[in-house]
Amino acid sequence: MAVCFFWGTTYLGIRIALEGIPPLSLVSFRFLLSGGLIFLYGWLRRWPLPALTEMRWPIFTGLITLGLGNYCLTLAETHIPSGLAALFITIGPFWMVGTEAAIRGGEKFKPKALWGMLIGFSGAIGLVGPEALQSGWSGNSVKGFLIIQLSCFGWSLGSVLQKRSKSGINPVMIGAIQQIAVGVVFLFFAAADTSTRGNMWEFQTWNLHLSPRVAGAVLYLALFGSIVAYSAYLYALHHLPMAVVSLYTYINPIVAVTLGWLFYGEALGFRELGAMLVIFSGVWLIKKIS
Repeated sequence: MAVCFFWGTTYLGIRIALEGIPPLSLVSFRFLLSGGLIFLYGWLRRWPLPALTEMRWPIFTGLITLGLGNYCLTLAETHIPSGLAALFITIGPFWMVGTEAAIRGGEKFKPKALWGMLIGFSGAIGLVGPEALQSGWSGNSVKGFLIIQLSCFGWSLGSVLQKRSKSGINPVMIGAIQQIAVGVVFLFFAAADTSTRGNMWEFQTWNLHLSPRVAGAVLYLALFGSIVAYSAYLYALHHLPMAVVSLYTYINPIVAVTLGWLFYGEALGFRELGAMLVIFSGVWLIKKIS
């Protein structure tokens, strides 16, 4: 339930935070805060830590899942509304099925699942198609859609690899290590990005505009998006079937689209609702076949 609801609200949180913080910095600040808080809590509770040699795997999967997956989502929301980003994310289970089948030892791809993918992608085309025909590759919807595909790939690959991990370490502590690693790496990327300022490492000119609204959004993303929801996701990933874990893909877009409409007046017409139903139909068919 935490994954289904809170992750649905993070799309709006990201959009609000982007009003004052660039994508690279937002990803870094969010995960440094959440990862640091989780790590501190686990250390106080005397949770066992993995050996240094065992940290390579969670760091690697964290950079793929949270680094690539979340950064691409954040970047996409600089081009498209939060609700539309959530709708594009709903085709993530198709990436999950394909990634699972492509990795050695994974569940084999069932040819009938192709019908579910085609149905789901037809819904996505209904969302991005009109602007693609009008503006070509330069349209914001097209850019957002393509960036979201990279996000889905990263999230799917990282999740499949993480599920194969046999570590006996508390998955919540694993999540803390992943988030701190992503925060540190993206802090370097943000510092090295001179596109919005004069010189590298000029923290005071990082193009940050920290209003109470923006700071509150970052805090919300860290506490509820990263600490509560991601910890619940990792726990579910280790204890529940992938089909059950991925049920959040049905709830997240409904929450995100509704909040985007309420707070930003984002489009919520028959085309958006119809496309969402078509995508859901494809996802449902994939789950039924699997």
